[in-house]
Amino acid sequence: MKSRFLVAWLALAALQTAVLAQTTVIRMGTLAPKDSPWHHILLKIGEKWRDSTAGRVKLIVYEGGKLGDEPSVVNKMRIGQIQAAALSAGLGDIEPAVKCLQLPMMFRNYEELDYVRDRMSPRLEKMIEGRGFIVLNWGDVGWVYFFTTKPALHMDEMRRLKLFTWAGDNEVLQLWKANGFNAIPLAATDIGSGLTTGLIEALPTAALYAELNQTYKIANYMNDIRWAPFLGATVIYKPAWERMAEGDRKAMMEAARMESENLRGKIRQMGEEAIAAMREDKQGKFKVLHADDATVNEWRQQCEAVYPKLRGKMVPADLFDEVVRLRDEYRARPAGAGKAAPGTSR
Repeated sequence: MKSRFLVAWLALAALQTAVLAQTTVIRMGTLAPKDSPWHHILLKIGEKWRDSTAGRVKLIVYEGGKLGDEPSVVNKMRIGQIQAAALSAGLGDIEPAVKCLQLPMMFRNYEELDYVRDRMSPRLEKMIEGRGFIVLNWGDVGWVYFFTTKPALHMDEMRRLKLFTWAGDNEVLQLWKANGFNAIPLAATDIGSGLTTGLIEALPTAALYAELNQTYKIANYMNDIRWAPFLGATVIYKPAWERMAEGDRKAMMEAARMESENLRGKIRQMGEEAIAAMREDKQGKFKVLHADDATVNEWRQQCEAVYPKLRGKMVPADLFDEVVRLRDEYRARPAGAGKAAPGTSR
């Protein structure tokens, strides 16, 4: 009896070992806050991956910057410590050309952005793959607004504040400085302490992100000019991707893209709702500074004056020109061919 029990136990142990050996663990880093919509969608993608691969793929998500700032996460992928990441600005650390979709004051609404991104993304994905990464999906964070500790409606007022910029992107830092801004490079994980200590006084970020991180309670003024779309993507290191079976990769890609599409509209709606929620917070002193058309045009003209410094330097000239061409192509469509989303036509 004991002998048969031992044989059965050894057989079970061997089976469990074989199953574990067949399981690919994908470790993913992200700055997305715990329990945020972006965190939830990554967990849902993990469930879909597990189910669609019969348990052969397991996703572990390290949210909230647990693995460090985005440049650190990208480096961890390159040396094999982790295999994937959901990135926003850090996507530019892999392929700087993606900045062509986040040019300041280039787009007036989401319809323009979607039209351009849908046509540019295949080319950008090939460029990112050339850098050793596979794009699983594209995602939205929302429109970038300036959140400040002091009122700053006009660009000259913004120039007098200490402005956060992503550490590690020296090209963007120098561009800010060349145009008169007091830019302070800082890790995204240090934004909260930077605002609290006064190291920074202005933060360009999405409204939903500011609400979730509670940064609006310190940087309690928001300029309502839409500076640029805040975009991101979920990527996986190409060597890790290619180690998996082709059928599993196809199912994983389909799941990631489907969930991203499902989230896009929700994120945009939640961005508008976040502004309303911050305004209604009785414990805070949050104020939205409304820019009239003249002020918006002032910002737009100053941004467009900087485009020659971006074209061919920060963004390849041909990509810059293609973005402008596609945007203008969309704007030239007959009235009614594309309907602007509420509150996004300025």
